[in-house]
Amino acid sequence: MEKRTVIMSLLCSGVLIGALALLATARQQPETVRLWPHGAPGAPGETPEDVPEITVYRPAARQSNGTAVVICPGGGYGILAPHEGRPVAEWLTTLGVTGVVLKYRLGPRYRHPAMQDDVLRAIRLVRSRAAEWQIDPGRVGVMGFSAGGHLAATAATRFTPGNPTAPDPVDRQSSRPDFAVLIYPVITMSDPFTHRGSRQNLLGDAPGAQQIEALSLERQVTDRTPPTFLVHSVEDRVVPFENSLMFVQACRKHGVPVEFHLYETGPHGFGLGAKNTPVGTWPLLCASWMRQRGLLENR
Repeated sequence: MEKRTVIMSLLCSGVLIGALALLATARQQPETVRLWPHGAPGAPGETPEDVPEITVYRPAARQSNGTAVVICPGGGYGILAPHEGRPVAEWLTTLGVTGVVLKYRLGPRYRHPAMQDDVLRAIRLVRSRAAEWQIDPGRVGVMGFSAGGHLAATAATRFTPGNPTAPDPVDRQSSRPDFAVLIYPVITMSDPFTHRGSRQNLLGDAPGAQQIEALSLERQVTDRTPPTFLVHSVEDRVVPFENSLMFVQACRKHGVPVEFHLYETGPHGFGLGAKNTPVGTWPLLCASWMRQRGLLENR
């Protein structure tokens, strides 16, 4: 009887140890945080459409390397594409990176600068919670798809410094991303290569020349634009690949480190890309680029 008890005890201990090991390597539960606890600036109400927020997907504590990425799903500034949010964040956690999915305000209810305000606030908020979320505040990037790529590129070119005397501690943080990843991004607001639906939702039916200039992000690149990784396909019939080319050329002009992968095939909106397709290799290439830049090394 005693021998049997000992065996059962050992078995139970083994199960417990295995369970603890599994818990130690499991992703932590996502956490959703409002960008402005007391209401976003300019928001007329408190409906879900009026409340921008982030959902934070953290890798297991032992696997976290301190890098974080704010993810901007696409959808023409009119919707948020689900496949460009949570699945992307979960992929990043496999790299030890904290994935932060941004729910930003949308047109036609909102226009610029509401979307810009949201992404810059998200970057500041992540930095302000760095200690709590095991993040290096010097390794906070931004990633976007399609119109979300335009928003990510907005953060990479139209960021603002923190205000050290601001009463809100979040506003004391810089909104400049440390790197950017742009996947089939909308870049220009100018014809003939703009995505007109995105432009209409962002700037309205008849934007002025000054607005078009300010939000054509190939014209806003400077030597302060962070290192950027871009992906597009020649086959894209929604957002022409010339958008990415213009941004790459602007980065080259200003000495910004840039890597660009142009696939021959692949429809618009492929997200992480299907397995066994050419565009399905971009996450591996992106991880390689991040590793080369030291973004996947432990803090």
